Amino acid sequence: MENEDSIVSLAKPVKKGIMRLIFSRFFLIAILLVLQVGLSVFTFLYFQEKVPVLIYAQWVFAFIMIIYLFNSSMDSSAKLTWMLVMAMLPIPGAAMLWWTQANIGHRMETKMVKKQIDDTRHMLAQPQNVVSEIERDGSGTDDLSKYLNLTGCFPVYDKTEVTYFDIGEKKLDAMLEELEKAEKYIFLEYFIIEEGYMWGRILDVLLRKAQAGVEVRVMYDGMCEMSTLPVNYWKLLEAKGIHAKAFSPIKPIISSHYNYRDHRKILVIDGKVAFNGGVNLADEYINRIVRFGHWKDVALMLKGPAAKSFALMFLQMWNLGEDAADYDKWLSLPGCEAENATGYVMPYCDSPLDKYKTGEAVYMDVLYRATDYVHIMSPYLILDDELEAALCFAAQRGVDVKLILPGIPDKKVPFALAKTHYRDLHDAGVKIYEYTPGFIHAKVFVSDDIKAIVGTINLDYRSLYHHFECATYLYRTDCIADIEKDFQNTLAKCREVTDEGIKNEKTSYKVTGRLAKMISPLM
Repeated sequence: MENEDSIVSLAKPVKKGIMRLIFSRFFLIAILLVLQVGLSVFTFLYFQEKVPVLIYAQWVFAFIMIIYLFNSSMDSSAKLTWMLVMAMLPIPGAAMLWWTQANIGHRMETKMVKKQIDDTRHMLAQPQNVVSEIERDGSGTDDLSKYLNLTGCFPVYDKTEVTYFDIGEKKLDAMLEELEKAEKYIFLEYFIIEEGYMWGRILDVLLRKAQAGVEVRVMYDGMCEMSTLPVNYWKLLEAKGIHAKAFSPIKPIISSHYNYRDHRKILVIDGKVAFNGGVNLADEYINRIVRFGHWKDVALMLKGPAAKSFALMFLQMWNLGEDAADYDKWLSLPGCEAENATGYVMPYCDSPLDKYKTGEAVYMDVLYRATDYVHIMSPYLILDDELEAALCFAAQRGVDVKLILPGIPDKKVPFALAKTHYRDLHDAGVKIYEYTPGFIHAKVFVSDDIKAIVGTINLDYRSLYHHFECATYLYRTDCIADIEKDFQNTLAKCREVTDEGIKNEKTSYKVTGRLAKMISPLM
């Protein structure tokens, strides 16, 4: 085992306790945001008193926003939540709805994302032999591919070897082995990076590769600067020869822009190897730190042409707002093919800034086409009406729908919210299980021994509506058997949610869940 003192670290150790909080960037930004809200309220009340006609104008404005809400394409659950907000606080609620729908703070980002997708829509060619094969197959994979390519550039590939890791520790071992082989570039994009054993082992390789002339790029979500990394961590990486960016760093300016986080987990090496799944780069993901019992997570490794799809996804995010892009330089590098690999692989991503609900649509496609079973692992269960109806319909028409959720939650309120769905799902025939050893962080769908999805997309509003996400769709690949085997092994460690268990659920969960459900689309 590695000596902890030998693990690479760039940030200075931080002191624990109340003094750390008081002098932290989080505390400063929180104070500045509160001051902005206070100033806005004071200004509003001041002018309301000086100009009485504003009172009537406010009610007209609130009525207009109610009309807008009824005619919007918003999810019905979200509409109900907004109606509740405006019923309790008509004027502030209407103002909040207008503020979020006006895209203040991220309108420019929306344009940049659309431009990146439009400019790169044909960067990767769809192998024609694959199109012919999946069209003849009649599985619907070709239809799904057509839908996904409305939202971006997502070819279906063959000749890609896929390895499934049933625990984060195995992913780390494989990552370290493949990183050592890098010759041209390493692209790394993760929602969470935290200094410790896991990141230290990876960073050691990245530093050596950067010194050897390999292009190394690291991007992490800006929320890390509020929790796991110092604000200037990207500068520390740059000083060591690693190109780095924080996606959408938090600043002391009120904006709905901060609601859209980069929840993706991507590692691409030379366009030949890619990793995807739920495992972030922090020690609890490999069970070196125990926070919520045993941490169950999964990942995939792709070797073959499908790896370039993840390279394109990375470059699209990296190049947001930049005029000079370098797609051709990296995507034109020779890839590799796994001649003996079976089945088809389609990496894809989901953006909260377009009109497509890609992540949810792919999950629903699997549910509606399933004939035998759909087995699911997810850390959260906060469903809209459409996805809950799809789960219930699949079970009601005889499909074996099983759902594994955490036994030990990382967040109490989402756990209580998940339980509000138990009754309707259970009555429809969906079998629900809770992982007794700890926390399930895996995001897995596997169906009929022929289809599977592994990625970053949870069954909750944040993943399905508010985050940048990515996943890998698998069809008839060898590793699907490994995914189903892992599901069954995990199932053996779970307790089943029964009718009696739902009736006798803790009152605290019942009350919390029912109250929180009223605002679940805003969470």
